[in-house]
Amino acid sequence: MSTSNGFVPARPLIDPFQRSISYLRVSVTDRCNLRCVYCMPEEGVPFVPHQEILTLEEMARIIRVAAGMGLRRVRLTGGEPLVRKGVVDLVRWISQTPGIEDISLTTNGMILASYAHELAAAGLKRVNVSLDTLRPERFRQITRRGDLSAVMAGIAAARDAGLSPLKLNVVVMREVNDDEIVEIARTTLDEDWQVRFIELMPFMDEQETCIRDSSLVLGFVPTQEVKRQIEEALGPLEAAETSTGGGPAKYYRLPDARGLIGFISPLSEGQFCATCNRMRLTADGKIRPCLLTDQEVNLKETLRRGGSDDELRQRILEALASKPDAHHLGDGNRPKWRKMAQIGG
Repeated sequence: MSTSNGFVPARPLIDPFQRSISYLRVSVTDRCNLRCVYCMPEEGVPFVPHQEILTLEEMARIIRVAAGMGLRRVRLTGGEPLVRKGVVDLVRWISQTPGIEDISLTTNGMILASYAHELAAAGLKRVNVSLDTLRPERFRQITRRGDLSAVMAGIAAARDAGLSPLKLNVVVMREVNDDEIVEIARTTLDEDWQVRFIELMPFMDEQETCIRDSSLVLGFVPTQEVKRQIEEALGPLEAAETSTGGGPAKYYRLPDARGLIGFISPLSEGQFCATCNRMRLTADGKIRPCLLTDQEVNLKETLRRGGSDDELRQRILEALASKPDAHHLGDGNRPKWRKMAQIGG
């Protein structure tokens, strides 16, 4: 069946384990204006030289080629995507790409207020905002330099711009913010937010996760414990459906709540990877079939030696063929040479 402009959608890509792959997460930059404790060391990470980062035009070309192969959803990430000059133009180009049905963006929210309306006008549908605490001093401690009031202004601007549903990502850390689980969940009673509690993933060495001159050390909290806290304080969680995003969260609703509560459980739920529908493109042009392994295929090399669209398709298929059945974090495997900020969450 063709669309009104004559575009005939391709069938979804199918990986070696018969999962339908229709979602690409694109890191537009490895740079960030925060230093969140679970994402990178306080001193940051070595940034990729500017000339080694894909141009926005190169990103748009890869997305166009992938859309012709069955890609339907794109999420822009970072680092912090809004620090990349021209990101609004990239959103506009993607929104004009035949086959793309949904464009979203993950942000820390610090400068979202300045961009929300432009992004919406360019074709962005939704934003996910990282919000690990509702307490200003704790927010600054977790992010090492953030301003909670700026993030809340960004959330208000996103709502005003019609970027909906608004999703708030909460990485749960024992003895850091686990005492706020109920407080944060309670916001869904009055707000139409989708609050997602995310299990901490082991991306960094323990010594890197400590804030210098403080005793803050990160600890894992399983989803079942988070659920138990919420239900004991606020009542039973009822399973809920959502038609947006296509991601790994499982959603629930508190009685009579306006919003939803989601759980993303990469470690405690054995079937987390069974429905994976995505691959990732790093800012320096590598396509990764899985966030949590080091397998990559270099698309930038193909682009910059003048490779054809057919060659790009073959490289994308090469990455697809190497997609693992699961992340195997339980066996001690994890990315060895990139931090989260260098991949894109």
